[in-house]
Amino acid sequence: MNKRKHVHAWTLVFALTGAVTGCATFEKCGLDGCPGDAKITANVESRFQSHPELGPPNTIEVQTLDRVVYLSGFVSAGEQSSIAQSVALTSPGVARVVNSIAVEH
Repeated sequence: MNKRKHVHAWTLVFALTGAVTGCATFEKCGLDGCPGDAKITANVESRFQSHPELGPPNTIEVQTLDRVVYLSGFVSAGEQSSIAQSVALTSPGVARVVNSIAVEH
């Protein structure tokens, strides 16, 4: 399996893991998500803007479910993934971060 297919396979695994967790959250919080999740997502995305190394050509998606922030997308270096996780984890209201960001070479 070439590297790109391997990265996509792992991304799918992490996405499915998040989907299963999301099902449990849906039952708990309903269709609109848990209170405060949208604000947490906005805070994380805003904090990312203070880190130019996380901007283009990197693509990082942020989703919050029941105070758990899910990061996905692609970055060009491993430390960018770590920085994104650290920034998200220190944002107000975040209970945990699931980092599914892949490093694209």
